[in-house]
Amino acid sequence: MSYDIANPDPAGTITSLRSFGYSVEAAVADLVDNSVSAGARRIDVYFTWAGAASWVAVVDDGRGMTADELVTAMTVAAKGSYQARAAADLGRFGMGLKSASFSQAARLTVSTRTAVSAEEAVRTWDLSVVAETSEWRLLHGTDEETGTLLKQLRPHGGAGTTVVWRDLHRFAMDGVTAEDARAQKQFYAEATRVEEHLGMVFGRFLVGRNRLAMTVNATPVKAWDPFLSGHPSVQRLPAEELPVGNHTVRIEPFILPHPKKLSPEQQQQAAGPGGWLDQQGFYVYRRDRLILAGDWLGIRGFRRDERYNLARIIVDVPAEADADWAIDVRKSTAVPPVGARRHLQRIGTATRSRAAEVLSHRGRIAAREHGAEFIYAWRVDKRDGTIRCRINRDHPLVREVLQGGPDAAVDAKALIRLLEETVPVAALRIMHDGDVTDDPEPFLGAAPKEVGDVANRIYAAFVAQGRTPREAKERLALMPPFDQFDGFWQQR
Repeated sequence: MSYDIANPDPAGTITSLRSFGYSVEAAVADLVDNSVSAGARRIDVYFTWAGAASWVAVVDDGRGMTADELVTAMTVAAKGSYQARAAADLGRFGMGLKSASFSQAARLTVSTRTAVSAEEAVRTWDLSVVAETSEWRLLHGTDEETGTLLKQLRPHGGAGTTVVWRDLHRFAMDGVTAEDARAQKQFYAEATRVEEHLGMVFGRFLVGRNRLAMTVNATPVKAWDPFLSGHPSVQRLPAEELPVGNHTVRIEPFILPHPKKLSPEQQQQAAGPGGWLDQQGFYVYRRDRLILAGDWLGIRGFRRDERYNLARIIVDVPAEADADWAIDVRKSTAVPPVGARRHLQRIGTATRSRAAEVLSHRGRIAAREHGAEFIYAWRVDKRDGTIRCRINRDHPLVREVLQGGPDAAVDAKALIRLLEETVPVAALRIMHDGDVTDDPEPFLGAAPKEVGDVANRIYAAFVAQGRTPREAKERLALMPPFDQFDGFWQQR
């Protein structure tokens, strides 16, 4: 058959690579993937502000590369996802270095050597050169300023690799100077987010006897343990190893302790970078690298809900199953295959149920432990699909106010303060199904006279405080829930 050679336009391809949707933290994590795959034991990330000349660098002490290996590493998709990879290789499509870097910077320089005695290999992608020439011109060496920077970052040589981003897209613009305080604050805020993200994504690598050392601007990156695995009150549900297609997926559910069993520091750690609500769900790992941190994976009937904040489930996916789980180029999304969904739904349902029980039963358990029933100022229940929230008229302080004794005014003030401080948020959160259909309706099922009696007392209070009868009615007509009812207050 006859055919045409349809080579992609270099400038157009680069524009596409810039649009992959990387955040700066995801892009840096992609560079760290390469360092881990190269056997690095120390990785240092640098963010340095200099206005439009600001730069970011990742330095590792891994195996390094020869000049030929460097050219291959800097060639777009030189090693596809179909090719076999080493057991420690965190790569996926052979595009991470390029796509991550092009998403953040217009100039990418990589310097590497395999040993102290080996010759240093340096190559640079300058996207302006590619755009001008419409050719994939991978430049030998780099400019003088970046060359000086490379020497500063690795003054003693040795095996390893340095990646430098220059001409950062968000900062290399006209008008951005080193004195721009707002831009500088944004730049270093990104560095902080990168530090937190690396601690989350590479948490398994940052602990243990052979742990990886990692810093961001000389600050050690701390591993984040989403499961509080060292806490004595954490519940570990039985782990399962499930055959999915030709691979085995390991799933292990955790129920975190009730927040009141955690110190403020432990609560902050458990909340993680995204907060309690965003961190519930499945945690998908690939070769110990976190892909998804808290997500219900689109499982039917699963959605984020305060009741399930304590539910976190590890899903260990082998790298060989990347295609089955639709791991994307950024290694930040995953879609479970059909064969895994029923298992995930079954395990997720059990874990969510247990997590809700920990929150909902804690008050009753605590009461039994103290040998007496707690007396709550509020009573919350759910009947016929409707949530009801009532003041407990058997509470001793409520009784005193209702009896109108000599200290009624003092008691009323104390009761109001008590009600303000004990609004049953936790109980309402647990009972609420996340749908508006069970929202409490004011005076539901009450007789019109009961509504009118309460309105009369408020009307009388307005008049006693100096309002005219007309003004009192007008204010009452605008006051919830009386704005939803007909009564004397609607008459002028």
